[in-house]
Amino acid sequence: MRTYKLTIAYDGSRYQGWQRQPSTDLTIQGTLEKTISGILGYDVEVQGSGRTDGGVHAKGQTASIVLRGKIEEAQFLSECAKRLPEDICIWKIELVKNGFHARHSARGKCYVYTVDTREKADVFSRKYTGHYPGELDVSVMGKAAGILVGAHDFAGFTDRKDEKSTIRRIYDIMIERQGEKVVITYRGSGFMYHMVRILTGTLLEVGSGMRSIESVGAALESKVRADAGFLAQASGLTLREVYYH
Repeated sequence: MRTYKLTIAYDGSRYQGWQRQPSTDLTIQGTLEKTISGILGYDVEVQGSGRTDGGVHAKGQTASIVLRGKIEEAQFLSECAKRLPEDICIWKIELVKNGFHARHSARGKCYVYTVDTREKADVFSRKYTGHYPGELDVSVMGKAAGILVGAHDFAGFTDRKDEKSTIRRIYDIMIERQGEKVVITYRGSGFMYHMVRILTGTLLEVGSGMRSIESVGAALESKVRADAGFLAQASGLTLREVYYH
């Protein structure tokens, strides 16, 4: 048996998220499994580093697969390129030690959220941005982001109530203006269901003057979802990279 690590990019616009679902064929995991199993002639399970929501994109999602033996990597990538839809690409494959698991072995992730602040979203980038028209004070957003950096209980920043632990560590939040867009980069040990989108909604409310910087710390303290910001659109979120030792 051989374990391989895959690095995958996808446009999540038309998919119902990463995780396979019995009710639809439009999932990233399901599409990958069907394609890879068809190439190799036997069923293959694709284990992702985590689940992305419907409409969320990835440039550096990782997955692990366990195969019956070694494969010709270049040929495998070529076959995947031919058979996968144009909005999914496996752009790297690596032979790794048996026991490697894309999710369990991960040590951190980087997500990027792009906000379009113009009155009408740009026609050509609208599928890859969240639309939030109006002026944003990036300096104030940065101060609020500083409160979120570090190890905290982020119970108020997830929409899932059955997490075993809601403590996460955020290493860094970078906010920069790029013309009519604002780009927020998150690096952390891991992120819960909807966490990055809720963090983004909270920072956008601070930047637009709808909430105070102090209210961000209060939301951390209260651990109540209603005290945090709105859920930002899925379209603006991209998983950029997954970190391993």
